Amino acid sequence: MGTLAVVALVGRMVLLFALLMLVPLAFALIGQDAAQRDFATAILLTLLCGAALTALTWRFRRELQPRDGFVLVTLTWLVLPLFGALPLWLAVPGLSATDAYFEAMSAFTATGATAIAGLDALPLSVNVWRCFMTWVGGLGIVILAVAILPLLGVGGSQLYKTEASGPLKDQKLTPRIADTARAIWGTYGVLSITCFLAYRAAGMNWVDAFLHMCSTVSLGGFSRYDASFGHWNSPLIEAVAIVFMVLSGIGLVTYFMAWRARSALRLWHNVEARAFVAVLAGSIALITTFLVLSGEYASWGNALRHTAFHVVSVATTAGYATHDYAQWPLFASLLMILLGCFATCAGSTGGGIKMIRMLLLIKQAQRELVRIVHPSVVNPVVLGGNAVGDRVMQSVIAFMMAYGATLVTLTMLMLFSGLDAVTAFTAVLACVNNIGPGLGDVGPAVNYGSLSDFQTWVCTFAMMLGRLELLSVLVLLTPQFWRR
Repeated sequence: MGTLAVVALVGRMVLLFALLMLVPLAFALIGQDAAQRDFATAILLTLLCGAALTALTWRFRRELQPRDGFVLVTLTWLVLPLFGALPLWLAVPGLSATDAYFEAMSAFTATGATAIAGLDALPLSVNVWRCFMTWVGGLGIVILAVAILPLLGVGGSQLYKTEASGPLKDQKLTPRIADTARAIWGTYGVLSITCFLAYRAAGMNWVDAFLHMCSTVSLGGFSRYDASFGHWNSPLIEAVAIVFMVLSGIGLVTYFMAWRARSALRLWHNVEARAFVAVLAGSIALITTFLVLSGEYASWGNALRHTAFHVVSVATTAGYATHDYAQWPLFASLLMILLGCFATCAGSTGGGIKMIRMLLLIKQAQRELVRIVHPSVVNPVVLGGNAVGDRVMQSVIAFMMAYGATLVTLTMLMLFSGLDAVTAFTAVLACVNNIGPGLGDVGPAVNYGSLSDFQTWVCTFAMMLGRLELLSVLVLLTPQFWRR
């Protein structure tokens, strides 16, 4: 009965998801592009499937139990990209079903990895759908559902804890979880509108401003151009992108709390946000100096411009590019990808393990070093003036062990399939951390379209694992989860 209750809710989510396709359909109708029929067909099929699931499971509706949240979140992130892939598969000539699902999963997880070449020639509505899915998926379709779950008669507390990023998931902004989700989405909406207007003021047309707003605040990194931000070659547009990628890399909870306290100092007092900005600034300075001294750039100004954009883009897991940074010395490009593994803050739209986990791991290492010298000392892990409980630290360590095992296992699968080491490792690293481009055959100047179907499915699974922070999915594979 529990599984059927979850399926019942998935059916209603599919119905709601069909309504999102009205956005690209509207662009198709206004622009009279070739994908009108494809989107109309996809909407009809999605509605029919959602209605069928809802009708068959209607009588199994009930309040979610704690374990149901894990099943529902994973099912949601498996099923909705399936329907999101449908219009892509219908509208893009030669796109296989595997690549269509990969593209939709990449959009929904705000990864920004693409298997489609010739983006400039695609119907506008297809690019709208790709970018709009990143906007919805950036914060999480499940949190969106939590905001309206009271209307559906289903509680959302367990869903929020499962979907929310970072180790401190029990902190609530408001007494009711639905109000918390609405507060987060309200913050996301304000950031989105501001970004949209800033892009327009910087020189983008209205459509480009909308599309790139969607993939900037979501840190998804999709563009309607193969050249990405190199299409404009505009320092001003790049500066706007840098600002909003940095803002999007800070937890939305932090903004809401600053607004509620009517004090911008709350942003500065946030230890994680300060560390995030400091890491970005230090990395930009280091890589800029390295590129000038290595002769990659003759001008400090030019080096700073390109370094700042790409460091922020990759470290925040947006994955935009203005040129092929994979041609830089390996130290610079690999360091940027490693930054994407941890730099963004918990509660942001970015991927990776989150800065707060990295800070806790560093403090735990310091704690153990002190214990070696003073075995009896009482030395708790302290973050932001507050002691961190052992339960949180155990969760962080367990996550990191699962993270390392996942990277090794998936990389070995890619190597087993015949991929070279650089491409295999960076593709897995980029997908698990939702960065987008890797190096080698999946670098910023190419895409994932050259991978085999098996390799593409490995990357697809890696994106979902990373977006749901590993443990939420891996727990479903344990026998204990399914025992009553």
